[in-house]
Amino acid sequence: MIERRTFQLPARAVALVLAGGRGSRLYEMTDRRAKPAVYFGGKFRIIDFALSNCVNSGIRRIGVVTQYKSHSLLRHLQRGWSFLRGEVNEFVDLLPAQQRIDEEAWYRGTADAVYQNMDIIQTYHPSPDYVVILAGDHVYKMNYASMLVDHVESGAECTVACIEVPHKEASGFGVMAVDSSHKITEFVEKPLNPPEMLDKPGFSLCSMGIYIFNAKYLYSELERDIADPTSSHDFGKDIIPRAVQNGVAMAHSFKRSCVHAPEEGPGKENYWRDAGTVDAYWEANVDLTATDPALNLYDRNWPVWTYQQQLPPAKFVHNQTGRRGMAIESTVAGGCIVSGEINRSLLFSMCRVHSHAKVDWSVILPDVIIGRGARLNHCVIDHGVQVPDGMVIGEDPEEDARRFRRTTNGITLVTRQMIERITGD
Repeated sequence: MIERRTFQLPARAVALVLAGGRGSRLYEMTDRRAKPAVYFGGKFRIIDFALSNCVNSGIRRIGVVTQYKSHSLLRHLQRGWSFLRGEVNEFVDLLPAQQRIDEEAWYRGTADAVYQNMDIIQTYHPSPDYVVILAGDHVYKMNYASMLVDHVESGAECTVACIEVPHKEASGFGVMAVDSSHKITEFVEKPLNPPEMLDKPGFSLCSMGIYIFNAKYLYSELERDIADPTSSHDFGKDIIPRAVQNGVAMAHSFKRSCVHAPEEGPGKENYWRDAGTVDAYWEANVDLTATDPALNLYDRNWPVWTYQQQLPPAKFVHNQTGRRGMAIESTVAGGCIVSGEINRSLLFSMCRVHSHAKVDWSVILPDVIIGRGARLNHCVIDHGVQVPDGMVIGEDPEEDARRFRRTTNGITLVTRQMIERITGD
């Protein structure tokens, strides 16, 4: 019965991916693109993970709600996610902010973003029984069909996916308490002093920003919420706490639906990342170069779909001492040409690393040119940067902080505008 429901329930659901946020803690990386459109993992965008989870889970009616600087994101979705077949009722519906309620209000919160598109959702045929709300800015692999089964079998109106987070990091999340039947008994959004789990001191049970609602309940709650002048029209601050107060909210543990490759052992981490700071972004990408990374992108049973250009393979050139192209414990995407040395670094597509250049522990986004003799250490180099010949980044903290953006953990972010200020181009 459970296997049948796992197969059938996704067809009765629609997923809404909330992809309108900037991600201000990534600083200049999101000056021109929304956080869900940020590059990740050598060939992907962050939003590809939520969308791939939908498709792999059997949920093939998907709406993507956008707002902040959405052009890059919309272009990626149009190019990479048009393979779903509309004639069999599969689609990725693009839902940019349109001031649908009045001519003054853009999306005022996550709940308002869904409310302003509710009339569109209700036109989907057949009308969905369940609405899956997803954040479009997290990296993870999850079977939403398993969560749907838990939701239906619990009889809840609302189910919240949750993950255990160290207490000291939990203040950035919605934190909950649950009883023995997994009913949520308390919920508080981003508390200064998060409550700890009773059965696991030192950890807090936190919301992943993934919700499943019975559709009729959600529509009713959104109508009520929008009419409340005291509401901030946000799921975490308003909709979920009310569901908890009314006793209709259940928790779903991420470990029940996290996807692992068949060859991975039982002790493998249940991977979920909010790569929302420069340090976290760098760490998550560099980890992919490890022999056994925390996130397995090579699992053919749960592929991560994306748009990619048709590019030639990466090439390593010059069999000469001192300018022999090489990569050690690194990931190099298609279209790259390397005649320098790369160590524990991740290169996106169409990058050039010229002779005598050295790249250590760095993340290099697409179309970057690293000049002859340049040295990079613990860097994130944004799209399209041309690092001049001989430039050294990541070795002098004071010089890096003066010219670029250097984090407290020693990661240096470099953008085209920063380089242009230095070179005068």
